[in-house]
Amino acid sequence: MFRAVPDRSLDEILSKVSRSFYLSLAILPRAMRSQLSAAYLVARAADTIADTRLVQAERRIELLDGMRKALGDPAVIGPYVSDVGAKLVAPDAALDETSAAERLLLTRLGDCLRRLSDFEEGDRDRARKVLETLITGMERDLARFSDGERLVALETVADLDEYTYMAAGCVGEYWTVMTAAHVPTVRRLARPDYVARGVRLGKALQLVNVIRDAAADLGQGRCYVPRDLLSKHGLQPEDLRDATARRRARPLLDELRVMALGHIDAAFPYVMAIPRREPRLRLAALWPLWIGLGTLEKLAAAADPLDPAQPVKISRADVYKILAESSMTVGVDSALTRLHERRRRRAG
Repeated sequence: MFRAVPDRSLDEILSKVSRSFYLSLAILPRAMRSQLSAAYLVARAADTIADTRLVQAERRIELLDGMRKALGDPAVIGPYVSDVGAKLVAPDAALDETSAAERLLLTRLGDCLRRLSDFEEGDRDRARKVLETLITGMERDLARFSDGERLVALETVADLDEYTYMAAGCVGEYWTVMTAAHVPTVRRLARPDYVARGVRLGKALQLVNVIRDAAADLGQGRCYVPRDLLSKHGLQPEDLRDATARRRARPLLDELRVMALGHIDAAFPYVMAIPRREPRLRLAALWPLWIGLGTLEKLAAAADPLDPAQPVKISRADVYKILAESSMTVGVDSALTRLHERRRRRAG
């Protein structure tokens, strides 16, 4: 019989691979925290396999497909984890902090996969569904951006919407159905309209990432800004990498910010639908939303948001302020709404 890895062991890995998402996971009710933590770690491991120098590039799609099989058959986990270890690059090389955390995660991947397989059937099915969606999205990205020699862009806004769903909207959906299944006071979140708002929350966060990380992605030959939107503003993907041409990209970036704010506006009623007597759940959904608004505010103020030498990032002090303000007002709907509207105005 598999002995589940203790929660504190999951916390050790979570705190290293994602400080911001760890904040939300850390305050979840015990009834669902282990499930979401394990699912997140497996998802992060898949993302590491798809997008890190630790894994041989030519083996990434093969390993993602292997993970899909391991999710459906616990007997495959042992051989699969061994295969992942065999395909790591330069195991003894000196690593930066991020790469060291990713290597730790990959070495503990077997524990995380077994933890998922040990959950009750409903939780296993929900986790498998979201992870298979995430893996499919990663495989599409690997196929789409397989030519590292040239810059490749998404074609349409519909492609961008599909990407944000497969990268994070599906996570908002998973979070919502898991919450409704495990916390009796919020069972109404299982309603289709609330599930749709949960999806919008995930899409909002991913679209913020698209704008924030555009310069880094462009440097890797990836342009998530679709061609039809670029053409609307008289731009080509290559213009976003040119210091002179990208000065004309401000209206384009503003339009992307408006799209992200639209998702945030749809998601905030979802946060407020969580009753005041569940403050931890409310904060877990609110924190990433406010961090997203803070990032959009900084992007709006940046002289050149596409400058790879000046990445835009919300400060730790800003995060602490979000934690303090939200914790003091989480149980007062009117005060929380006022603070949200103030942050929304600054971001818009």
